[in-house]
Amino acid sequence: MKQCIKAEAFLKHLFDQERLASKAAVIVEGILAACSPRLSAIAQHMPGSEAANYKMIQRFLGQVDLTALLWRLFQADAPFVIGDPTEMPRPQARKTGYVGKLQDGKTRGYWLLLLATPFRGRALPCGFVTYSSKTIAQMQSSRNQYHWAAFDQVKALLGDKPLVLDREFSYLELLHYLVQVSVNFVIRLNLGSHPPTFYDAMGRKVPLVVGLGEQVIYHQLRYMNQVDVNVVGVWRRGHAHPLWVMSNLAPEQALAIYTARMKIEETFRDLKSLFHLDHLMNKSQRHLEQMAALVMIAFTVAALFGEALRDELYGPADSAQATPANRARRRKWQSYSGLFILLNRKFFLPAKRLRQLHSQVLTDFAHLILPLPDTT
Repeated sequence: MKQCIKAEAFLKHLFDQERLASKAAVIVEGILAACSPRLSAIAQHMPGSEAANYKMIQRFLGQVDLTALLWRLFQADAPFVIGDPTEMPRPQARKTGYVGKLQDGKTRGYWLLLLATPFRGRALPCGFVTYSSKTIAQMQSSRNQYHWAAFDQVKALLGDKPLVLDREFSYLELLHYLVQVSVNFVIRLNLGSHPPTFYDAMGRKVPLVVGLGEQVIYHQLRYMNQVDVNVVGVWRRGHAHPLWVMSNLAPEQALAIYTARMKIEETFRDLKSLFHLDHLMNKSQRHLEQMAALVMIAFTVAALFGEALRDELYGPADSAQATPANRARRRKWQSYSGLFILLNRKFFLPAKRLRQLHSQVLTDFAHLILPLPDTT
């Protein structure tokens, strides 16, 4: 079914040159057919000679900045932006320059910090950075500076939208940075073995305490006695631990935003399980990032088409007609992502209806694309 996507029609809206859009479309259709980011697998699923295809992909990666184009997939009407770091293990990559050690200090690999906007219970990628213990040492920098580099790229697009981050980002230097660049934030607190300390306006320590089934709010606390934040904690029944969130927004708003983020499936779930992004490996970090961006572009096209397909096949049933058949359709609509349906399910739709769906999704994709910056 994925063969029904005519990638060139979509990519003409993203690339500023039709020649580049045509080349990209052939590769994207190869990515969708292979469900893999590996150049060898993609080349096998492109028309023509595998060896020629492999070289064509390599040449294309040097012709256009795909990581910059990915930012054009930022959803301007999204309520917030998610920062989602993930480990990319590469245990066999002993001689690859950008591969270092992961958090356990033993496994080889690198980190990919993905920025994404929510879309129907999942998220659409719009930017990322990669880094590792080795690149940090080579650049004489820190993990924090890679985080800031990613957020620097998105801050102009954010406006009042908050950046929603998990516990890995609850550190003082980041808070100073976000306040300095006027970015709204909602961050889950890390209350592990070394929890942060909060102070009130009088300089007194404030312990964070919430009972089971309760919610508490603290206004204008000072994180590590340096940055003003609002803090909200809730301990829902059935959960082993409470949830603590800090933000520069109103605490009730921050909790609602983070709760909405928790309902979104892990951004990398479909990228890993269906596109096997965690298998991506290139000799140079630049080519790695270029290929990752192209896979994410292919992912976005397929995700949009898959969601339209999911509605068409298993759309929510009319509540006035709660028949067993409609209930079964509703269960399938809830159980499968659109991307999973597109790539893995067998079904039949009339050719005319497929063309209508394609046209509908193409319109949605065109509306999603941010305009190219004016260079005149």
